[in-house]
Amino acid sequence: MSQSTFEDDDLFDEAADDIRSDVEERLDAVADALPDGDAIWSVEADNTLGVLNSLRSALDVDDAAADLREAKKWYAMGKRAEVFDDSDDLEARIETLDGVLTDVEEAHEQASGLASTVPELRGALDETHDGESGDAEESEADEESDEADAEEGEAEAAE
Repeated sequence: MSQSTFEDDDLFDEAADDIRSDVEERLDAVADALPDGDAIWSVEADNTLGVLNSLRSALDVDDAAADLREAKKWYAMGKRAEVFDDSDDLEARIETLDGVLTDVEEAHEQASGLASTVPELRGALDETHDGESGDAEESEADEESDEADAEEGEAEAAE
């Protein structure tokens, strides 16, 4: 074998190590971006909106999706180039993080939706109940007026 073949093999091995290292670093970044279970379970808030906003903030995973995409890209390239001696651990970790990240992103969307819907719903309910209170007050006033008219009519009939 020529000297250049040895150098090419060394460079290839070095590139393979770099690719694996990059994939592992990206996967670590994704794992670090995921919230702790306690962060989404225990919150301190005065009302429902506060709880939803805390949950939404806890579920915000910043650039984790971009890091996972980069990890997948370099993993696919490394696997296709057959640079990994053993890639099963990387593949399993990618699949696990992908599933968890998808769940977190869906929960974030749901919490965001509720956080914007709850204040609107509260306003609509308040308006509805305020309208009923107004109707009830009018109804009570009408009943009192009818009773007064009836008593007045009875008094006149008695005279």
